[in-house]
Amino acid sequence: METKIILERLRERHGISELNEMQQLMAGTDARKLILLSPTGSGKTAAFIIRLLRALKNADGTLQAVIMAPSRELVLQIADVVRPVAAGLKTVAFYGGHAMTEEVNSLKVTPDIIVSTPGRLLDHITRGTLDVTGVGALVLDEYDKSLELGFHDEMKRIARRMKHLNLVMLTSATRLDELPEFLPMKGAEVVDFTASGQRSRLQIVRVDSPERDKLATLGDLLHSLPNGRAIVFVNHRESAERVYNYLRKERFPVGLYHGGLEQRERQLAVDLFNNGTTPVLVSTDLGSRGLDIDDVNYVIHYHLPLSPESWTHRNGRTARMGASGTAYTIIAEEENIPECVSWDRTFVPKGEATEGIRSDVATIYFNAGKKEKISRGDIAGYLIQKGGLTKDEVGKIVVGDHSAIAAVPRAKIGKVIEAVAPHKLKNVRVKVSALK
Repeated sequence: METKIILERLRERHGISELNEMQQLMAGTDARKLILLSPTGSGKTAAFIIRLLRALKNADGTLQAVIMAPSRELVLQIADVVRPVAAGLKTVAFYGGHAMTEEVNSLKVTPDIIVSTPGRLLDHITRGTLDVTGVGALVLDEYDKSLELGFHDEMKRIARRMKHLNLVMLTSATRLDELPEFLPMKGAEVVDFTASGQRSRLQIVRVDSPERDKLATLGDLLHSLPNGRAIVFVNHRESAERVYNYLRKERFPVGLYHGGLEQRERQLAVDLFNNGTTPVLVSTDLGSRGLDIDDVNYVIHYHLPLSPESWTHRNGRTARMGASGTAYTIIAEEENIPECVSWDRTFVPKGEATEGIRSDVATIYFNAGKKEKISRGDIAGYLIQKGGLTKDEVGKIVVGDHSAIAAVPRAKIGKVIEAVAPHKLKNVRVKVSALK
C-alpha cells in the first residue's frame, strides 16, 4: 500500500494530521526486522501499522499479515485502528470470549490481516480452520507482556509455521533482555523511544495515611483533587472490589477493572471511563498498559507497586505525549517502600476541592450494533434528529457487534430516551436505556 494513501487515511479516519518523530521514522524505514521500543500512549500502534501496510499488496485472496497481542482489549483496539486505514483489505479480530462460529465464518473469505491473541490463533490453527504457512508479515505487539502472561510457547508454535516471513516487528514498552529465538531477529533495526522524555511533565506526590487502612485517605484525596480523570491502582482483585465498593458508597462516579471480570465487563468499564461517565477507575495492574485510555489526569497508587516495571507502567498512564499529570502514592505508617518508588513533594489532602471529580455525562445503551448495520454516524444522527441534542452534546459513541453505547449530558438523559423511544434507528426497532 502506498505511504501517501496510508497517511491520508490516518488523517481522515483517526485525526492524525501530523506524524510524531517515531511515526515518521516508521514511515521511512525499509527494514525487514524491527524492534520498536516506546511507552504506552506514544502513538506506537499507528507507527507499526504504517510500516506494516507499506509492505502489503492489494487484496489477493491470501492471508498476508498476522498481528499478535496479549489481551482481548488490545486486539480490539489494534483492529479498530487498522480497519479504516487498510480499507480494501479484510481485517478480522480473534480472541477468547468471542463466538468461535463467527470467527470461522469470517474465514470463509480469506482475510488479509488477522489481529489475534496467541491462544486463540493457535486454536484456529490446531482446528484446521486457518493456515498461516504463507504469511509474509508478523507483528508481536507488547511482546514483553505476552511473555509475562505465559504466551511464549504459543507464539513459538505459531511463528514456526510461518515459512515465508519477510517482515517481522516486535514492540514493547520496555527494553527486551532476550529476543525470541524462534524469530530471525539477528541484525534487527532498533527504534528506541523509551527515553524520549514522554513523562518529563509527571509530578510524583507522596500522601501519608494515618491508618494502615488507606480507604479514608483515598476518599480525602479524591475529594481534594480538581475535576479530572483518575486511575486508582491496587495489587489484588479482592482489593479492587473493596476499594470500588467503598468509593461507590461515598458516591464517587467509579468503575472497576480487573482480570476476574468478564471481557465485556472490562471493555464497558474502559468505555465508561473514556466517555466521562465514571471518571474514577479502580484497577489492578492489568489496566496499567495495553488499553486505549487517553487524558488521565491522576494516577493513584493505593497499594505500592510490586515491581519497578509496575511502577513505570502505572505512572505511564498519565503525563503522556507531552501532557502534564500527577501520580499520588499513598503510604501508611511503617509501610515498606520499594527502591523504585520516589516522589517530588508531599501533600496532605483536606477533602475540600471547590470543583471536585464529578460526572456530567451519562451513557445510553442500544441493543443493536455492527451486525445490525448500525454505525456511529447513525447513532449520532438519531440522537440529534430524534433526541433533540446538539452536535456538541453527543459524546463518545462505541459500537459493538450487537450493542452500542453513547455518552450524553447527564441532565438530559431522561428526556433524550423518552424522545427517541417511539422512533426506529435506521429502520431497526431498538431498545434504548440508561446504563446504571
